Amino acid sequence: AYLFRLREFINFATMGKVHGSLARAGKVKGQTPKVEAQEKKKQPRGRAKKRMQYNRRYVNVVTGMGGKRVGPNSNADKMK
Repeated sequence: AYLFRLREFINFATMGKVHGSLARAGKVKGQTPKVEAQEKKKQPRGRAKKRMQYNRRYVNVVTGMGGKRVGPNSNADKMK
């Protein structure tokens, strides 16, 4: 039992570091230039939002290769 615990301890002691040091935390966010948020048109609420979702999902269905439905962030329709 002692050797088994010793082996576990050695494995634990020699495990690699996973996420790097905290000195570099937020490096990319800090060096990215700030862009002010643009004003957007307000989203419809209630019944109007449900209507918009229905039309987007079932009426104006965009299909890609093989007849599969294409996600909202896909550039498949721009490839044609």
